[in-house]
Parts: sequence; structure tokens; C-alpha cells
Amino acid sequence: MTAGTSSAIGSGRDESSADGSVEARRSARTGLAGLAGAATNGLFGFLLAVVITRGYGTVGAGAFFAAIGVVTVTAAVCTLGAETGLIWTLPRRRVGAGGDAARVLPVALLLPLVAAIVVGLTGVIAADALAPRLLDGPGAGGTALIAASFAAVPLVVAMTLLLAVLRCVRPIRAYVGVQSVLVPVARPLLVGAAAVAGGGVLVGLTGWMIPAALAIVVCLLLVAGPLGIGRGAALRPERADWSAFWRFALPRAASAAIDASAVWVGVLLTSVLAGQSDAGVFGAVGRYILAGQLAMQGLRVAVSPQLSRLLGSGERAAAAVVHRQMTTWALVLSWPVYLLLAVFGLAFLQLFGPGFTAGATAITVLALAMLINTGVGNVQTLLLMSGRSGLHLVATVAGLAVTVSLGLWLIPQHGVTGAALAWATGIATENLTSFVCARLVIGQPLVDATLARAAAAVTVGVGLAALAGVLTGGRGVAGLVVALIVLVSGCVGLLTVPVIRGRIRVTMVQFRRSQTAVPIAARTATTSRKER
Repeated sequence: MTAGTSSAIGSGRDESSADGSVEARRSARTGLAGLAGAATNGLFGFLLAVVITRGYGTVGAGAFFAAIGVVTVTAAVCTLGAETGLIWTLPRRRVGAGGDAARVLPVALLLPLVAAIVVGLTGVIAADALAPRLLDGPGAGGTALIAASFAAVPLVVAMTLLLAVLRCVRPIRAYVGVQSVLVPVARPLLVGAAAVAGGGVLVGLTGWMIPAALAIVVCLLLVAGPLGIGRGAALRPERADWSAFWRFALPRAASAAIDASAVWVGVLLTSVLAGQSDAGVFGAVGRYILAGQLAMQGLRVAVSPQLSRLLGSGERAAAAVVHRQMTTWALVLSWPVYLLLAVFGLAFLQLFGPGFTAGATAITVLALAMLINTGVGNVQTLLLMSGRSGLHLVATVAGLAVTVSLGLWLIPQHGVTGAALAWATGIATENLTSFVCARLVIGQPLVDATLARAAAAVTVGVGLAALAGVLTGGRGVAGLVVALIVLVSGCVGLLTVPVIRGRIRVTMVQFRRSQTAVPIAARTATTSRKER
């Protein structure tokens, strides 16, 4: 039993509740910043998908999405779980010139960057052999596209790792500014400029890569000061630094690759087994599915360092409070999106063009699966921040095995719909397995009455709005517009209810003071003693 746990037990339920309230307020403030970033990321991520699909058509979009898939999957593998290792490790260390946080950088950066360079060079050399297998037709264009994708892998790995460092040593607004504003805003602008100028997919992919280079430069400038680099901070790691970091990160390496490549595995499988056109449709469907998940991602990056600190000090009850609060927020923000996608998938896909409406059934299947994903919350983060990366790996491997095995069976006969069924089953498998493991590890309830009431209210409210839309305008754009009008009107009406307005005021109080990025070791200990 840790000291933190002993203290909590000895001081009784009141202090435990107070600690939970303090942590809930902290998570509320960081969560709001994360949600703002997620909203921006989602908006411009969707805009990027529109630019790609409208600018290059189903076949060109299929090639573009396949190229992004190569970069994303390969970079996730080469990162070796080090980005999660940084978020787990840095909140437990001291920053500044006299701190020990900077010693982690060589440990975390060296192996992934070497792996990225080796794999990237190998991929460039093998591009001529890989292109016909990943894309519909062989030729110089496909070879150059695959070669460019592998060449970008070290760039994406470096950006991913430096963003993790940034999240841990600067206020969250700095992380949001780079990861959720700079990169997603620049990409559709550059890709769109390439498409308008008549550039091919290779030119568009180059526009997609450039913001990663800009992000690396900005991150380096922002993290050097807090870590004390150039001001006497020790950069030579000790032997214990290597063993502690990689003992956690290596099991995460495989699961991180699976997490980051979820939609892209489906795109690549569809491209190989059903053709480039179907892969383009599946990539477009995946953009909607990922957009709905951005609220969870924003909340996860906001509170992961906080969860690492709490679980590292044995404060599991407070960590469970934070998790339940963030899950409720994610559900309220994400379920309306997925319920509308499930009913009006045809209308959403029409925005990409007539060639993409073949994915209507696929988007319905995946939207329903994502209700499970958001309903259990960021249970994977709980496992990781508790140091149980091995259990998280078990869950992700189970999900991937189901996705790939079903995909190999279903995609050749059913195309996009088969890919969606395979991925949906994998999503359910991974999340339910993670939920059971997290519940056992944390030893605290991960679901409460507030979460259940929120789920019921969202389902009934959005369900009635969707029913009104279908009855009056069908499942196309007209029906979607009616459903949105009904839904917005209902939300405005709820604001007139005194109880609802009172709860909103209480929530907004939590946002009034700014929240810094992470309480790192020494700072955290001081703050914790003052609060107690």
C-alpha cells in the first residue's frame, strides 16, 4: 500500500471526497482546453477529408489515404510507445536546470528515431516492390508516392515525441496550439492549394507533411526552456532511467501502433483486397468516425499527466472520479455525433461526392460500435497511466486480431461494408476487454448513476430528433437538417430549465482559473501538501 493510499484511508471519506473534488476541478479546466483543441482539430480534419475527396476523387483519395496509412502505421510502430512513456514519466520528475526530467530525452528519443530512419530508408528502397501491392496500378507515380510516405516517417516520429514532451512541460494551451491548431489548419490549406494548382497526389502528400516539420521547430523552441536545456540541465541518463522507461514503453510499443493505425489498417486491407476505389470510400467513412472521437482524444491528452500523478501516488479514488467525469463529458459530446451518423450516414457521405455514398451502411455499423468506445471512456489511458501497459497490449492485440481476421474473410466479398463490420467488432473487443482490466486494476467504480442518466438522456433526445428527421425528410440531407433543427431547439429549450442552468453555472465555475500543463514531481508534492 502506498503512502498516498494510507493517508486517504486514515483521513476518512470526507478528505477522499475533497481530494476527488479538487482533482475533478483540475480535470475540468484542462479538459475544456483539450475539448477546444479537439473541436478545432475535428473541424479542419473534416475539411482536409473534403479537400482530398473533392480534389482527387475516389481513386485518387484511395491512393492518398493509403499513403497516409503507410506513414501513420509505420511511424506508430517506430515510435515504440515512447510518446506514452514520456507522458507517464515526465509528470513524476522535476523540471528546470536542477531537475532530472531532461535526462529522459535521450532515453525516449534515441531508439525511436534510429528505428524510424532505418525503416524509412528501407521503405524508400523497397518502394518499387511495395507500390503494386498497396495501390491499384504499378508505375513511377505509385512508387514515388510510397517512397515519399516512408521518407516522412522520421519526421512524424520526431513530431509525435516532441508533442508528448510539450504536453508535459508547458500549459496545455501550448500543446493545443501546435497539435490542434497549427498542424490541422495548415494541412487542408496546403493540400487544397496543391489540388487547385493541379498537382497530383504526390504534391498533395507533400503539403500534408510540411506542417509536421513546422511543428518540430516550434516544439523544440517551447520545451528547451522548461527542461533547462542549455542552462545546465543534465542530459546524460543513468542506467536506471533506461530500464524504468523501456520496461513501461516496450509493451506499449505494439499497442500504440495498433491504436494509431486503427482506421488505416482497414484502408490498407481494403486497398489490397477490394481495390483503391473502395479504400477511398472507407477512408472517407473513417474520417467521420475519427472526428466523432476527437472529444475523447482531447480529454485524454488533457488529463493523462494528472492521472499518472494520481495513480503514481496511490490516489485511485480521485483518479476514478476524474475518469468518470471525463467519460460523462465524452459521452454527452460524442454520442449525438455517432447517433446522427448511424441514422443519416448517407447524408454525411453526400458531402464528399456521389461516389462515396456506397459507404452508408459502413458508417452506420461503425457509428454504433463507437457508442461502446465512448461509453466506457478512456479506460486504455487508465491502464497506461497506472503502469499496466502489458494489459493494454493484451486488449489491443485482441482487437487487432479480430479486425484483421474478419477483414480477410469479409472484405473480398463485401468491400467497404465488410471492412466496417471487421473494424466494429475489433473496436468492441478492445474496449470491453480494456474496461474489465481497468476495473480490476483501479479497484474503483468506473461507471456511476450520473453517467447512466447522461447516456439515457442523450439517446432519447437525439433519437427523437432523428425520428422527426426521418419521418419528414428521409435519411438524406433534408432529414438531417430537420433533425439538427429539432435537436438544437431542444438544447436551447433545456437552457431555460432552472436545474440545468444551475448545473451549467457550477461547471463553468471550474473553468475560471487557468490550469498549467502538469504538476511535475516537486511542484506536485508542494501543491498536494497545501491542499491537504
